[in-house]
Amino acid sequence: MTLFSASTVRRLLANNTSSSSNLLHYARRHLSSTTPVSNFDKLGCIGLGLMGHGIAQTAAMAAAKDNIHSSIIAFESDQKFLDSGRDRIQKSVDKLVSKEKLTSSQADALMGKITFTTDRDALNDTDLIVEAIIENMDLKKQLYSDLGQQCKPETVFASNTSSLSITQMAEASGRPDKFVGIHFFNPVQIMKLVEVIKTEYTDQTVFDNTVKWVDQIGKVAVKCGDTPGFIVNRLLVPNLIQAMLMLERGDATTHDIDISMQLGAGNPMGPLHLADYVGLDTCLFIMQGWVNDFPEERAFVVPEMLKDKVAKGELGRKSGKGFYEWNGDRRGDPVE
Repeated sequence: MTLFSASTVRRLLANNTSSSSNLLHYARRHLSSTTPVSNFDKLGCIGLGLMGHGIAQTAAMAAAKDNIHSSIIAFESDQKFLDSGRDRIQKSVDKLVSKEKLTSSQADALMGKITFTTDRDALNDTDLIVEAIIENMDLKKQLYSDLGQQCKPETVFASNTSSLSITQMAEASGRPDKFVGIHFFNPVQIMKLVEVIKTEYTDQTVFDNTVKWVDQIGKVAVKCGDTPGFIVNRLLVPNLIQAMLMLERGDATTHDIDISMQLGAGNPMGPLHLADYVGLDTCLFIMQGWVNDFPEERAFVVPEMLKDKVAKGELGRKSGKGFYEWNGDRRGDPVE
């Protein structure tokens, strides 16, 4: 069982923030006072947007097939978003039935595993909660502070963030030994990889159980510490940024940069094409956050070109124009 070190407790005593106060109170109660559950029977999913609905569906699929969950609580605070998330899952499941990848009875069993609710108290007795709300640290910290007080002591919290600090959220939760990162990739139903992130506080049994759960739902888990961007984005986003800097300096054209990485490095699409596909606003959000949080890291830099494009509303695929012209999901010619 992970315990607080003396140096950690001294740091918390010196820090007057509310999250540190919550964390110190938790430390004084002794982290070993509750034993981690051996399996995650009852799952909670917070947020049913692009990522969250896919996480809920994937878990429900495994639950219906292998009975790894007795139930899945899918929570949204707003009924409109709850209905939208339920519709997305239902349409995805109906598509699998139409392609004969699921039978009607299997589809019914899958949907029957999920309880859709706007009542957050329904999460109180869950064993694992996976959060997939908007990428806003203040909102996430407040959510975890509230959950830490309302959920049973054994509940493990997991954030699906792609770039924010797991440690900061863990501290805000008041139960940092039972906090991990679980980063899925879009679309969740198809992409196999899941990054499982451990902080200095995470209990080893909790971490091992989380990795086991990822395997149980049919994904491939990779383990990582709480480094900015974890594994994939820490390697990928600076690569996209370097391509933009090359273009900004006039070293090469958009076409030549992208075709070089396709034919020379075997990438399925070039970095500027991928940046457009991801969204230039998303690229800016991630990198600007890293620049702010880690000003001495030389690999973290924001190209002026990226700032200008986002300011003009040229966000890539989603806006119809970025480094390329776009017609829906169809990429056109490079923007000159």
